[in-house]
Amino acid sequence: MSATLSLQELTDQLKQLEEQASAEIAAAASPAALEALRVALLGKKGRLSGVLGAMGRLPAAERPLVGQRANVLKELVQTQLGERLAGMKGLALAEKLERERLDVTAPSSYIPVGHRHPLITTTEEIVDIFCGLGYRVEEGPEIETDHYNFTALNIPPHHPARDMQDTFYLSEHQLLRTHTSPVQIRHLEKTPPPVRIVAPGRVYRRDAVDATHSPVFHQVEVLAIDEGLDFSHLRGTVTTFLQAFFGDLPVRFRASYFPFTEPSAEVDVRWRGRWLEVMGCGMVDPAVLEGLGLDPERWSGFAAGLGVERFAMVRHGIDDIRRLYTSDLRFLEQF
Repeated sequence: MSATLSLQELTDQLKQLEEQASAEIAAAASPAALEALRVALLGKKGRLSGVLGAMGRLPAAERPLVGQRANVLKELVQTQLGERLAGMKGLALAEKLERERLDVTAPSSYIPVGHRHPLITTTEEIVDIFCGLGYRVEEGPEIETDHYNFTALNIPPHHPARDMQDTFYLSEHQLLRTHTSPVQIRHLEKTPPPVRIVAPGRVYRRDAVDATHSPVFHQVEVLAIDEGLDFSHLRGTVTTFLQAFFGDLPVRFRASYFPFTEPSAEVDVRWRGRWLEVMGCGMVDPAVLEGLGLDPERWSGFAAGLGVERFAMVRHGIDDIRRLYTSDLRFLEQF
């Protein structure tokens, strides 16, 4: 290069650098490559600085013209670098979105944390109270025979009490149990007194569905057989249980009738200003004991039974038994 440099030569160099920069920016494959190119073009020791370093050989009047042209080139290169980098980021984002794309119409794989159903927790609490009083849990089949469900409980064929417990018959002698009392008979057949058992389970009756009735519901029954048991033991046990479950509330016993107990009683609690019937009970009828081969002169006992749904509804202020069976999380999550 000559000692002097013409304005045209320097302008041509800037133009050539512009063309090279545009091509190299367009060919850059990554943000890192763009950054390296920016330094190579615009850095202190970059190519643009190398070209401008020759301005000192131009006449003083021509140098501003080259400076203006160099500023235009610098802004162009910065703009192209920014646009190319934005394009790369946009493409990378699009690829990531495509790779991680979610089908919002697909069923959710999220399984919410569950909790125990109010009928289960109520049953467990009732059973726990009786176990604390010395009772043991006993269970039996839901498909029963006519003998265990009715006859052994002093309810022979054509007895009016059968109408109160109309059930679902599977055959002439097989049916879905109407109460858990058959568990008591089965237990006494294999276990001699004294016995104290609590029998929870599902039962069935041919009831029309309404706010207080269901053809499928749950019961807990208790039985105590020993020497010298009388109604005072029954009253004390039932009162202790009810006050443990509901709190220290008034409890009253009303005379009633059940074929397998004599005398029999309905039990009420004073709940929020009114009496509510919550369970039935009575002394085991001597005829039931004789049917099991037990001497009623030596052995006596009492039995009591309750509906779990009734206890859950009273405890939680539920106005319709059907709410307990709908599996509606908006309702069940309250408990």
